[in-house]
Amino acid sequence: MGPLNGITVIELEAIGPVPMCGMLLGDLGAEVIRVDRPGGSGDPLRTLMGRNRRSVAVDLKHPEGAGVVLRLAAGADVLIEGMRPGVAERLGVGPDRCLAANRRLVFGRMTGWGQQGPLASTAGHDIVYIAVAGALHGIGSGVAPPPPPLNLVGDFGGGALYLTVGVLAALLERDRSGTGQVVDAAMIDGVSSLLTMFHELSAMGLWSEQRGSNLLDGGAPFYTTYPTADGRFVAVGALEPPFFAALVEGLGLEGEIPAQHDRSGWPEMRRRFAARFASRTRADWEEVFAGTDACVAPVLTMREAKDHPQVAGRGGYVEVGGVRQPAPAPRFSRSVPTRPTPAVDPGADTDGVLARFGFSADEIVALRTAGVVA
Repeated sequence: MGPLNGITVIELEAIGPVPMCGMLLGDLGAEVIRVDRPGGSGDPLRTLMGRNRRSVAVDLKHPEGAGVVLRLAAGADVLIEGMRPGVAERLGVGPDRCLAANRRLVFGRMTGWGQQGPLASTAGHDIVYIAVAGALHGIGSGVAPPPPPLNLVGDFGGGALYLTVGVLAALLERDRSGTGQVVDAAMIDGVSSLLTMFHELSAMGLWSEQRGSNLLDGGAPFYTTYPTADGRFVAVGALEPPFFAALVEGLGLEGEIPAQHDRSGWPEMRRRFAARFASRTRADWEEVFAGTDACVAPVLTMREAKDHPQVAGRGGYVEVGGVRQPAPAPRFSRSVPTRPTPAVDPGADTDGVLARFGFSADEIVALRTAGVVA
């Protein structure tokens, strides 16, 4: 069983980082129960992230809805939510009430701006959080506007992963203290934390705020991407001198390239590299650099990545509900999670979940009749 076997998580319906956190906890073996809105058809964008869930449909706007969630919280280890500050409190399921029902509960909160500050109640999405945190400015070339880096940096990197780390840390601390606590995870905080190395480089005078001029932002011709003859791309990450030497050798440019860290020679180096990569196809370059330490790789689409030998060799994808999707990560030597289960429709498990948390058959019927649950 997974390392979180025996841990029960209540996930209040949300988008983005909260379902991602729920997926990660479920992949690690936790029992995750999502509280959905009655009558909801389900968000198609969370079909994969919604794996490993049971669903109970509760109307939190009904006067009795909060009481149902509080009883779930009383029998759970973790509750995670992604509402704007104050909303959970207004609905009657804020941390004070939930912790009063269960002093061992870990209450995880996920927002973009955090629970305090002048922007706390303001709407936003990944791109605005990473903009204010300083991450977006450093992405892209120096001449074009910064491109959105999907929503990997804010929602999932600075959001879901930091919420997950916080929940796990709070569970460990609870084993010592016997008491749960609130985990306040904010994307602006998580993204700022992810930028730590770049703040360090800046403090050392080794990082310029001129986008596209640094070692790791595409400014270096040996750490960037190049188009190939067939309109595809290769990625180059030859930072260390031996890797750089292997790159130059593979390109057949020995003795023709300026010194690696002579910035005055970088424009010429980039032109030579670009011309050479453009002369052959991506597959040709894969063959040339196969088995070398040049750190050259094909830029694959997500569909292509599923079948790459390295990904396939680690069993990187599994089929769940007829859909190939990323396998649970990371791997463990002893704790092997069960195979992921496909997402379910909102309310698919209402009766079973409520019974699991001590609701009698008569109570469930009464709640259904009153429209509290569905």
